Amino acid sequence: MTSSPRVVVLAGGVGGSKFTLGVREALARLGAPEATVVVNTGDDLWLSGVRLQPDVDSILYALAGVNDTERGWGRAGDTERVNHELQQWDAGWPWFTLGDLDLGTHLARTGWLREGLTPTQVVERLSHRWPLGVRMLPMTDTEVDTHVRVSGGEVMHFQEWWTRHRAQLAPLGFDNPGIRSARPAPGVVEAIADADVVLLAPSNPVVSIGPILAVPGIREALAATAARVVGVSPIIGGSVVRGMADVCLTAIGVATSAAAVAGLYGARRDGGVLDAWLIAQEDAHLAPDVDAQGVRAVVAPLWMRDVAASAAMADAALAAAEATAR
Repeated sequence: MTSSPRVVVLAGGVGGSKFTLGVREALARLGAPEATVVVNTGDDLWLSGVRLQPDVDSILYALAGVNDTERGWGRAGDTERVNHELQQWDAGWPWFTLGDLDLGTHLARTGWLREGLTPTQVVERLSHRWPLGVRMLPMTDTEVDTHVRVSGGEVMHFQEWWTRHRAQLAPLGFDNPGIRSARPAPGVVEAIADADVVLLAPSNPVVSIGPILAVPGIREALAATAARVVGVSPIIGGSVVRGMADVCLTAIGVATSAAAVAGLYGARRDGGVLDAWLIAQEDAHLAPDVDAQGVRAVVAPLWMRDVAASAAMADAALAAAEATAR
């Protein structure tokens, strides 16, 4: 493998944004080309007439250094005057806060979409404001918002289930209407084909990485690429690091364990997507179970407490890719 690898990251959510920061740092030290980050757009939604892309914005703001690290979403130092006014008009969702600076992003995005730009072109425009150090691509230009089926036959948008109900309503399943006819966004398949390494961020495997892999053509690109595909476990010591991924995993019949999530993704040799899988030191005892699935287990520290720790994770993932290539 080249000492300046071409890297593609599949990512979504806060875990994806933190990991992407680490990848950027690790590649900069190597003098490698900028990574291409393929971002989940299954969380997207229309609200109060504007198009929101929560995962795109989380990664965008983190790379720009303007994200709110305490809340884990939105812009640092944001205010909520417009959100308050919307509530006075009984518009939008009272439990879904739109910060004023954040709303500026949504308005710019919506205006460009109304002018005829594609989501890929919009993400490119958004990326020009700050020196991000990576190339961002949406997973698809098709609207494939995630819906959650709950008991009683009710179906709601993922953001309502996640934010309003805090995943307390037992999900029966997750759907992305229209995804079967979707296509990868321009540049996604080409980036995977040209990569030396593809990294699956420690994002929610069901609703962040899952929709990316469900876009027709992306799994096929992963199967065909000469790159090594390395994933990072979002499970440490049998628990999720952030959010309610355990609820999502339970809904699809997967245990909340590093080995079980490796099995969900599957070994590339058997039609899955992984060549190697980073697991936490707390889960070192699961390494034989991962190896037995045809995926090379690599034990490494996985707590992303700061950029340096995230970069060390990225280094470990790149080393795992090189080891599997040999």
